[in-house]
Amino acid sequence: MSVDYDVIVIGAGNAGLSAAATLQRGGKRTLLVERHNVPGGAATSFVRGRFEFEVSLHQLGGMGGPGPLREILDEMDVTRRLRLIQDEELYRTVVPGVLDVTLPADWQGMVDVLDSHYPGNRAALTRFLEIVREVGLWQLTARANLHRPKEQAEWLSGLTDVRRYGLRTYREVLDEFFTDERLKFVLSSYWSYNGQLPSLMSFMDMARLLALFVDTKPYQIVGGSQALSSAMLDSFLEAGGEARFNTSVEKIVTHGGRAVGVRLDDGETVSCRLVVSNAPSITTYTQLLDPADVPAGVLRDLGSRRMGPSASVLYLGLDAPAAELGFNTATNFLTTDLDERTLARSMRSLDPAPFLLASCYDVRPTGMAPPGASQVNLVTIQYADPWEAVPVEDYQQAKTAYAASLLDLLKAIAPEVRDVIEEAEIATPLTFKRYLSQPGGAIYGFDQDATDSWLFREDDLKPNVPGLVLVSNWVTAGGYNSTIVTAARLSRRLLDVL
Repeated sequence: MSVDYDVIVIGAGNAGLSAAATLQRGGKRTLLVERHNVPGGAATSFVRGRFEFEVSLHQLGGMGGPGPLREILDEMDVTRRLRLIQDEELYRTVVPGVLDVTLPADWQGMVDVLDSHYPGNRAALTRFLEIVREVGLWQLTARANLHRPKEQAEWLSGLTDVRRYGLRTYREVLDEFFTDERLKFVLSSYWSYNGQLPSLMSFMDMARLLALFVDTKPYQIVGGSQALSSAMLDSFLEAGGEARFNTSVEKIVTHGGRAVGVRLDDGETVSCRLVVSNAPSITTYTQLLDPADVPAGVLRDLGSRRMGPSASVLYLGLDAPAAELGFNTATNFLTTDLDERTLARSMRSLDPAPFLLASCYDVRPTGMAPPGASQVNLVTIQYADPWEAVPVEDYQQAKTAYAASLLDLLKAIAPEVRDVIEEAEIATPLTFKRYLSQPGGAIYGFDQDATDSWLFREDDLKPNVPGLVLVSNWVTAGGYNSTIVTAARLSRRLLDVL
């Protein structure tokens, strides 16, 4: 029986583009279907006035040296299509009146800076960061062996620190090494990149983030994440792939319990040997498939998972250079106090924001703002619940009030921003839910705590329904690096069985 394509990929987000390019370049006839008119999902941009706003990317790791993402994008023939700018600084962390620390993207430099602020911790810092690096690099490379448990077990048996610390919470390990709450706070700044507070996040996950950005350096992309998405699409198309935009998949078609194609929104049915879904796992299993084709165990597993957080983002186009406004570091974490409980409450509240990540894309200009101007995104982590409780008639007022609270908090590092705002747009979890079709607007998929680790959820990447494979941040750790790398590695293995 002839089929239309070897593979149909649903969704042109990071993982979908990565899978499609890998499979097409591996010789498989691949159709990519995307309901929007441009590729990228959250990895995209939008224009307001003179500014092109980055939707979601703060820093891109994995591109320096032998980074995992660099390897994948090289193989896809994508790297040469990008212009990258390295951030010399990892990040700046500020708690007004308590601390203001900027860390370099260098292990020894981190020790030197932190010991200068908090003397007497040099030996503990050196040992702690050695463990972070070992555990983090192990996780970045171990995923290459996701379906090779024997190799994983042999390697893991020799990694004492991974076994001792990996699945403890990040906060527990910090407490073992340090007593100064300020020092621990600075070392926890990347918590928002995982959407999980330090007392709940596994040490392994934070170690992965730190190792990724220190070992392979943080980068900005000229043209933002849309340039990355477009480059992956170009690689796919040049290899002979076919893409259909402004097209939705209504159903995954099955025969005898096996996925054999998709039905599109215009009624057309397209057949294939394999369906790769970049839609959320909840959507794939409960909406795109017939319930009779989904194993009961899969549905039970979905019911045991917790929805991850979304975000509220204030996009600002500023009629002033970054340095003039006080931005000397691209990535800035700003919090009102050291108490993690403050953050926990704020994630489920519309009270004035006590935390934000200010990403300035013009410390070293990325081309998103015109000369002499700058683009800054203010991001805070929130669940959708408090926004879903707002009456429709009060929604605009609630957005305006929340945006004002973000600007009030930003005064601590950039007091003149309000005077130079030329463009402003705010997105809430409801915005991400609507535009990305993500349940709860979740930007990291399910809650990324230790129980949701890929070590325990390997089945997410296995074909629970024959002929169907899932990719996306709902089946692996969130973030650009994880979704692109995992989708490409999985697709490499698929090439051997198609």
